Formats: sequence, C-alpha cells, structure tokens
Amino acid sequence: MSSITPYAESAVATRAWSVPAALPYWILRVGAALCFIGHGAFGFITKAAWVPYFAVLGIPEAWAWRLMPLVGAVDVTVGMMVLFAPRRVALGYMTVWALWTALLRPLSGEPFFETMERAGNYGVPLALLLMSGWPREWRSWFGSVEPLTVTADRWRLVGRILQITTVLLLVGHGALGAITGKAMFATHYAAAGLPAGLTASIGWFELMLAAVIAARPFVPVLLFACIWKLATESLFIAAGAPVWEFVERAGSYAAPLALAVVILTSRNNGSTARL
Repeated sequence: MSSITPYAESAVATRAWSVPAALPYWILRVGAALCFIGHGAFGFITKAAWVPYFAVLGIPEAWAWRLMPLVGAVDVTVGMMVLFAPRRVALGYMTVWALWTALLRPLSGEPFFETMERAGNYGVPLALLLMSGWPREWRSWFGSVEPLTVTADRWRLVGRILQITTVLLLVGHGALGAITGKAMFATHYAAAGLPAGLTASIGWFELMLAAVIAARPFVPVLLFACIWKLATESLFIAAGAPVWEFVERAGSYAAPLALAVVILTSRNNGSTARL
C-alpha cells in the first residue's frame, strides 16, 4: 500500500483546508461506539445466526440462547463507555473482542472473507486507541482518554491503520459477492429493485474500489467509499432486517470517512495537530 504522507503533501491536500483535528477523533469514537451498541442489541433480542459461533467453543445451543443477552449487555456497556467516557481499556477490549468474533465466522465454516468484511469492527477502535496514545504503564489503560497533541508520525500510523481497514472491509464484502455469490446480497439488491445477477458485478466493483484505495487513498474516493457503504448497508433495512444491522456496521462508514479527514488534517513531517 502507498504511504499516506505523499498524498497528504500533494498540491491537492496542501490547500487551505480548515478541518478541525478533533473531527477524525469523534468519527472514530462514534463509529466504534455504535458498532458495539448495534451488535449488543442483537444479544438482547437474540439472533439465531450466533448459535454456530457458540458451538465453536463447545457451548450447546440451549446455553447459547441464555448467554446472548449477557454478551449483548457487555457490548452495549462498552459502546456507551466509549461514547460518553472513553477509556483505553475499553478500546483495547473492543479491538480484541471484535477481531475474535470476526474470526469465529471462518472457524464455524464460513468464508474468511466474512472476517475481512468486518474489519471496521476492530480496525476503528484500534485506530482510536493509537490516536489516543499507547499506554506506557498499566494504570494508563484505565485512565480517561483526553484530547492530546497528535504528531505527524502518529497521524501517519493512524492513517495507515484506517487505509488497511478500509481496503479489508471492501475486499471482504466484494469477494463475498464476486467470488462466493452470497445469497443475502441478492436479496438486498432485489429490495432496491436491482436484478440478482448484479451481485457478482457489484462485488468486482468493490474489489476495484479497494485496489484504488490501497494504491492511493484519494480523499474523493474515500468519501465515495463512505457513501457507498452507507447505501449498501442500508439495504438491510430495505430488505426488512432490524435497523441494528445498519447500526452495527458503523465502523465500515467511519473508517473511510475518518481516513479522508486524517489526510486533510495532516501536515508536513514534524508538525502537530491538536485534538
């Protein structure tokens, strides 16, 4: 993947942009929170699709149904904590837990693309954790995440994480349509009045979009990717699914949007931006 820096120092990015440095911080914070709140909501209302993931750990179906509300309660609590009183320990938990739950999908027999498609779930809290500064001692994990000065090096690191996250989620979603032909996508496109035969074509388009962002994360392309994800994931609602399906994918919208703002906010090497 190309570095974030060359584009940030290009003629386009060095115009007189007046983008608040706090904006990417809040995009990531809200995105991570909504992801866990949406996911936790399914724990409360219970979701049959979760049962095979409990089975991976040897948990029988009867216990899976009982444990879902507990999992949901933890997810919602952590999401609310990050939204209103963020702690580094919560962001660390989000990153590890979201990656683990994403890995449960291929472990239960689903394509590995399902893990990639959920990169926003774990990539966004990781980016926010790195933006907030990696704790130097264990007590710092439990301290409140306060506004701080973000150096150019840290902007580049956060930008790279968000670039990788955006590419992975697009590749995962695109491959599920283009390669595996995921049946649910055809249902979604039908709800929008599109023929089912477009599933593979849309998938290849998303793979091409991911390739462009991997090679060069142009701000207009990233903004388009954000709008694209908002539109395609809203098809869950159009197809009759609970609104929480759209909410829990907030990381997929936050990653490309935050990356676009990070690029606009970044300055030349050695400079700082204050959150």
